[in-house]
Amino acid sequence: MKVATDQPFRLIYSLFEHECLGYLFESFVIQEDAKGKLTLSYQNISAQNAPEFQQGLDERDYELLEIIDAMQQDAIMRKFSRKHISLTDFFEKHYKVNKAGIKDEVDAYLEIQRAKLLPLLVGKPIFEMGKDGYPAESELQWAGEKASLWFHFKKREDHTRYFPTVYCEGENIQFKQNGSYLLCKEPAWLVANGKVYHFKIPVDGKKLIPFLRKFFIMIPDKIRANYFQKFVTPLVASFDVKSDSFEVFTEEKPVIPVLIYHEILPETDTNQEAMLALSLNFQYGDSAYPARNFQPYGVRLEENAMGFAFHRTKRNFKAEKAFKERLARFQGVSQSEEWVLPLKEGMNWLNEHYEDLQKEGFNFQQRDAEVGRKFFVGEAKFILEIRENIDWFDVHATIQFGEYRISIKSLKNAMRKDGMLTLPNGELALVPAEWYSKYADLVGFLEDHPEDDSEVILKKHHLMLVEELQQDTQAKVTIDRKLEQLRDFEQIEDYAIPDGFSGELRPYQKAGYNWMRFLAQYKFGGCLADDMGLGKTVQTLALLQASKEESSQGTSLLVMPTSLIYNWEIEAKKFTPELKVLIYTGTNRDKDVSKFSNYDLVLTSYGIIRLDVDILSQFYFNYVILDESQAIKNPASNITQAVQKLNSKNRLILTGTPLENSTMDLWSQITFINPGLLGGQSFFRNEYLNPIEKKKDEEKTQKLYSLIKPFILRRHKSQVAKELPEKVVNVKYSSMAPEQQKRYDQVKSYYRDLILGQIEEEGLKKSHFTLLQGLSKLRQIANHPALVETAYKGESGKMNDMMTTLESGISEGHKILIFSQYVKHLSLVRQQLEERNIVYSYLDGTTKDRKQAVDNFQNNDEVQVFLISLKAGGVGLNLTKADYVFILDPWWNPAVELQAVDRAHRIGQKKKVFTYKFIGKGTVEEKILALQQNKQQLADALITTEESFVKELSQHDIESLLS
Repeated sequence: MKVATDQPFRLIYSLFEHECLGYLFESFVIQEDAKGKLTLSYQNISAQNAPEFQQGLDERDYELLEIIDAMQQDAIMRKFSRKHISLTDFFEKHYKVNKAGIKDEVDAYLEIQRAKLLPLLVGKPIFEMGKDGYPAESELQWAGEKASLWFHFKKREDHTRYFPTVYCEGENIQFKQNGSYLLCKEPAWLVANGKVYHFKIPVDGKKLIPFLRKFFIMIPDKIRANYFQKFVTPLVASFDVKSDSFEVFTEEKPVIPVLIYHEILPETDTNQEAMLALSLNFQYGDSAYPARNFQPYGVRLEENAMGFAFHRTKRNFKAEKAFKERLARFQGVSQSEEWVLPLKEGMNWLNEHYEDLQKEGFNFQQRDAEVGRKFFVGEAKFILEIRENIDWFDVHATIQFGEYRISIKSLKNAMRKDGMLTLPNGELALVPAEWYSKYADLVGFLEDHPEDDSEVILKKHHLMLVEELQQDTQAKVTIDRKLEQLRDFEQIEDYAIPDGFSGELRPYQKAGYNWMRFLAQYKFGGCLADDMGLGKTVQTLALLQASKEESSQGTSLLVMPTSLIYNWEIEAKKFTPELKVLIYTGTNRDKDVSKFSNYDLVLTSYGIIRLDVDILSQFYFNYVILDESQAIKNPASNITQAVQKLNSKNRLILTGTPLENSTMDLWSQITFINPGLLGGQSFFRNEYLNPIEKKKDEEKTQKLYSLIKPFILRRHKSQVAKELPEKVVNVKYSSMAPEQQKRYDQVKSYYRDLILGQIEEEGLKKSHFTLLQGLSKLRQIANHPALVETAYKGESGKMNDMMTTLESGISEGHKILIFSQYVKHLSLVRQQLEERNIVYSYLDGTTKDRKQAVDNFQNNDEVQVFLISLKAGGVGLNLTKADYVFILDPWWNPAVELQAVDRAHRIGQKKKVFTYKFIGKGTVEEKILALQQNKQQLADALITTEESFVKELSQHDIESLLS
């Protein structure tokens, strides 16, 4: 019958016994009469219709309804049946026969639900359901307090009788053979005499079930010892026991916390790492108990001539709790009495807190050490002393694990491998994680002592590492004060400008000259990485002139791109006319290197070095200097390997972009000037490149910067050349022509589907080639569809806007540089210029006479336009007559664009330089421009954390570019 919600009603919980599932509850609302008594009008209530009766429910009721619903037979069948079958078939053909263990699963599930349900139900109205289904047949009462449980053992002639008693509210509760039953077994909830009881000490219902049907259990004397050991010992540990057949002695002993640890080896056919399991135990005399065990007593059975005795040690839970709280202070977030960590992380934790935990009273014990690897747990010390020698630093270290001393060479080998050291007693000691952060660089850069195999040294170019160790680890360091000046560039002494230098050095150029002179004193290599246009050439020539005048130390070799040889020759004649210069190029070059001694400076190209390295490596140069040294950024290239074979007293590199794509660019160049400064390639990749580029590790970035700082000098125009006219950058957005837009959308749709599908199937990394291909095609169409489709006769919005801007600039008398990375794009511009009879100069990689092209633009007033491919004209050109720079397409690396602009914005420029970047509106160009903002910030720093442009793109970036 329906219950009216506008009349009084009561929510009750009705208990019934299901044929298969055991004791279950159902929930009902029952109408009350005028006197508040329950009527025969009732209806079932569940979580679904509960809101109708919300005025009679509280939060606990809603939670109870959810659990009760989940225990009903329909819900059980839905949860555990693998097929759509009837209830009858489910219980008859699956549950009762325990098909595939389904009965065991269901019973275990229901026990868990009962254990959740009953504590919530305490205090709520509960009834036993009548046989006719009436839910409120007889009301059950809740016991006012938790019950106590006693176990009794009474000796008879040939056996011992064993039985429990239940006490609650001062009464002995009768529950044997009187219809009492258990609502739940784990833990036990007992219904006896119309009351529901649960226990102060949770008890397993299996210990009570036999006594629902019998008054006692007989234990024959012949099995008594075994029965006592197996079954009675756990009872004595948890419950009160009365016996006339054995004695129980209760003892109190001090508690000692013990951290037990053991290695968990991975399965042989998996790639999983070894783990370390840790657990807190409490030791009382000879007995130990896991912290998760809450038995109030520890029990030991003893049999002697007098009979049986149980020795019971009372646990001190107050003290145990205090130890748990102390341990929690060392555990951080993941506080637990048992926990598992990766092996090295776990051993590091143990060693890191070993001393402090010992002071707090903790002991340590390795389990299964006799059958597995035994690990050292204890104090590790690293005492370091560094003394400056004539050509290196002597490194002396005392490394100690407990009582054992270890050589620094052994430590170096361990840090290179798995971080494990074998101590003389056979224990494995893990190199502390802290040592990796403090000493990894030192250990990685150590070299064998040239005079004593048992000792190690550190090269002097690791000065900054030595200083860092002194500050961060209190290492004892002895160092020459003069060498300390290299720490702070501002304190380097002043050197006179050589007499034979024809010209002036600006203050920042003089500082660069002083720095290079100082490096030479200590035989350090250097990288002059000033912005383009700040005069790296003139600073280097002043250095070479000084070297000639002061000691005539021999011939120097200057290596550069072929296109720059003429520029260096002209600059040398202008600033250092006394230097005897040899141009070592061309097919007819004289390969007799002995003749180099007749010259002060030999100019050659990277290509010639690659061809003649076997010849050139036979000559010992004063300086080997690489201009545009990014040419050796790839360690595996033939050019890089060739220049490394050259022999010289000093080495310098010159570049405006020491790092273009990857941190490995830096390693290759620094290794040329100061071999060993950044370690081997594999070491550098693991210690710096991967952490910096993949993990964005700021600490590693700072460490790398600290290592190279003394040997790289980089000044920006904004810092040192205030007299330069400012640059003005304008971005012009061009809408595509209708036919151009159509082509673009078709190609974009094709590549979007292709790339995103490839990412889904093969992952982000596998899509890089297709992505680069697609982006390149879209960028070309954004410029002009004719770049990818020769037959295209339509217009380009960007070309139209660029020509309009160009004609305006020409009419105002400006000289304009036009850069594009696509030679074909420049060809299309040429056609436009020729149709309009505009005189221009042109330069790409195929241009044979670069000098004539430059002179034509610089010196001929009629030539107002210079078309230049970025690859051919990004370096080595002085185009100070230009005051407009057009960038026709955005470049992956903003630093390359800056180099192009710097063809005009350099010393000698008198006008304000305007840059126009032409961007296809709504195209990948516009989106690349946004991504460039981040790359620009990175390019401005000496150390960048970017990989190549495409590898840096996330899936979100890719979807945005192709949207």
